[in-house]
Amino acid sequence: MSSVDNEIIKKAQLAIDFTEIRNHIDQISAIIAQTEKPVDLLRLRASLWVKLDEKGRAINDYHEILKWLPQDAEAAGQVHLLQTILRYNNSDIYANTNTHMDPWLE
Repeated sequence: MSSVDNEIIKKAQLAIDFTEIRNHIDQISAIIAQTEKPVDLLRLRASLWVKLDEKGRAINDYHEILKWLPQDAEAAGQVHLLQTILRYNNSDIYANTNTHMDPWLE
């Protein structure tokens, strides 16, 4: 990774503004596309998705990490935690019109 990439990663880790986080996700996604084994970048992007309350996208990134590192306890734990949160949020069909099961919950 270049020094520019490292600078983007440092800024992304500290980002709190939604627009700024989205911009960093786009930049990190571009770096991921050029990286041979992007596990750490996927982990960072997943944490940014969580900040944006995009739990399904975070779960997708953690699943991608598990493809690279099947025994990664942190990624597996995050998938379990986020799926539990999504199940809890979607369990009341009268409060939520999303009555179909989202694919990342199973």
